[in-house]
Amino acid sequence: MSTPNPRYPLSWPQGWQRTAPAARVPSKFGTRSGGQYNVGGLLTLATGLRRLVDELERLRATDVVISTDVPIRRDGMPYASAALPKDPGCAVYFTLTGQPRVLACDRYTRLPDNMAAIAAHIDALRAIERYGVGTLDQAFAGYAALPAPIARSQSWRVILRLADNATLADAEAQYRALLRVHHPDVPGGSADVAAALGEAIALARKELR
Repeated sequence: MSTPNPRYPLSWPQGWQRTAPAARVPSKFGTRSGGQYNVGGLLTLATGLRRLVDELERLRATDVVISTDVPIRRDGMPYASAALPKDPGCAVYFTLTGQPRVLACDRYTRLPDNMAAIAAHIDALRAIERYGVGTLDQAFAGYAALPAPIARSQSWRVILRLADNATLADAEAQYRALLRVHHPDVPGGSADVAAALGEAIALARKELR
């Protein structure tokens, strides 16, 4: 049996709530004209994809996987000339400073706008480091890509996405960051994921104390 390709069809991250089709809103991201946004113009798939790829390159992200309902080329990228899919969602999986991260958006009615939204979000996060107030690691702490689904048989290091030399302080910090995103009281949270995180940190505390 062949392994499913996470790039196509859309592989939505576990624990991230989908936007109901009726709740999606029209285009917010227009084409650029003279350095400004021309709200009357609609982004093409090629333009939305280009913005996203450019921001990922500026971020120096590695192992990038852009997942959508657009068929992919041999190089793994979506066909920029393809028709827009019915599902406009976009999920981006990547590695940053050795940690797996994920960003996803389906708030807008068109795929190019959701790609542009993720690109704009990355640009805003990069600004945190540019202003010297925080670091990119801190900014992305809540966007770790958890294993999906989480199996109780997995190592607590795998569930918390920690290296073999991680300290208890590292484990506690990662647990808090992940719980802020995946707690069931948070929109898009998951009781199953939160429970797995709780079991993982309990094991970490026993082993690393």
